[in-house]
Amino acid sequence: MTRVDTPSVSITPLPAFSDNYLWLLDHDGHAAVVDPGDPAPVQRALAERKLTLDAILVTHHHGDHVGGLAALRSTGATVYGPRAEAIDGVDVPLGAGDRVEVLGVSFSVLEVPGHTSGHIAYFAGALEPPVLFCGDTLFACGCGRLFEGTPAQMLTSLDRLSALPAATRVYCAHEYTLANIRFALAVEPANTELQQRARDAAEMREKGEPTVPSTIALELATNPFMRSDAPGVRNAAGARAGAGAGTDRVRTFTTIRKWKDEYR
Repeated sequence: MTRVDTPSVSITPLPAFSDNYLWLLDHDGHAAVVDPGDPAPVQRALAERKLTLDAILVTHHHGDHVGGLAALRSTGATVYGPRAEAIDGVDVPLGAGDRVEVLGVSFSVLEVPGHTSGHIAYFAGALEPPVLFCGDTLFACGCGRLFEGTPAQMLTSLDRLSALPAATRVYCAHEYTLANIRFALAVEPANTELQQRARDAAEMREKGEPTVPSTIALELATNPFMRSDAPGVRNAAGARAGAGAGTDRVRTFTTIRKWKDEYR
């Protein structure tokens, strides 16, 4: 596991299931966890490090993000989650503009629907570099499937994340990066930054290292779902959709998302 230190907290990925990351934050003997779908990795880490769990941050209602709530609430931790979704065990419902202080760090809440209708993200802008926990909205070189939202909603959510500082570390919840990069190269094969990212990510995985966190800057340079204005992405979407389909941003995003759903 790769541990990332910020000036006030350490952030560690806890692998779960086949490809999930549960994010453990710790500082001075206290901890918080993001999207604990499986309680066991969290419980092990708390015991090994002798940490007290203070808070649980939830981004959306899917089982691989909330399955551990019942077991972990017995620690007395406060559970924060989206106001617009029905999640058993949430103590503090949150929406856009709310703020949460965890381990002395202030997180602002962003509403980012698309993957689910009430999905939220947590952004700590005062950390250096800033930190974003985005659940399944934004992935490394990808984005979440549209299970409940519309393409326009997801595009608006990604635009909201695109506006964050370029240095922001992006902590998503799955190790999908190599597959996402393969698709991104099908969309933008001439993108040299994407080609380099493919080499870097392959090397990380060969070493058994996580490919996340990434950064907003890296996503803007290489992630086709955040590049609907890029000529290469627009042209690829136009070719995919057929003549006369149009290449406005929403149409481009819709075409790319549907292409990814079908991509093998």
